[in-house]
Amino acid sequence: MKKILFLILFIANTISAQSVDGLFSSANDLYKNEKFEQAIELYKKIESKGLASSELYYNLGNSYYKLNKVGPSIYYFEKALKKNPLNEDVKNNLIFAKRLALDKIEELPKTVFQKFNINYLQQLTYNQWAIVVIVFSVLGSLLFLLFYFADTPFIKRFYFVTSSVSFILLIAALVITFNQYSISKNNKEAIVFAEETEVRNAPTFNSEEVFTLHEGTKVLVLDAIDSWKKIKLADGKIGWIIADEVKEL
Repeated sequence: MKKILFLILFIANTISAQSVDGLFSSANDLYKNEKFEQAIELYKKIESKGLASSELYYNLGNSYYKLNKVGPSIYYFEKALKKNPLNEDVKNNLIFAKRLALDKIEELPKTVFQKFNINYLQQLTYNQWAIVVIVFSVLGSLLFLLFYFADTPFIKRFYFVTSSVSFILLIAALVITFNQYSISKNNKEAIVFAEETEVRNAPTFNSEEVFTLHEGTKVLVLDAIDSWKKIKLADGKIGWIIADEVKEL
């Protein structure tokens, strides 16, 4: 009975995978034929099946870019980077998409650690850092076992030093993993989808307008009250925006 159930699940997964591959191929054909809206529909069908990937979001970003829809284009390029921070094609196309955005936000100066974190540590997701932790834990354990069973003093010293280094790197990778996880969960980034919107100093329509934002601007969501979200820009400005006018990544 278990074998039959396993076979049924295997066949179902195979059919599902073939179906998704067919949708992806059809969407790519539509994109090549400049039928971008139809391509978007098929790409979103794949996304709705819970099978999102960096490549899928990259293609969605490209499709919206071709339609001159700045907000959705930047949104999906950013989502593609979250799936794979090392995707150079996404990085390059995101630069072009951001040039279409009207708001030019000057970022606040970053500390040396912040620059190091962005330029190096954040090149891997917290899931990828977790894999690094596993690799160092296995390597450290293996080297310690070799140290334990080694006969000659020189070999024992070598394995002791290398296993110690592995465990130190394991601890460092573990700290980085938790740090990247914390950043990922606490820093709720979003993209402005409204063509133009007023940001206010309080979550009410009769409050003062403090600045204006346009489609495609990236913001950090700090809080939410009713139909409002408190946001922060890269230059440090803070205000309240209508929740429906931004979309969280």
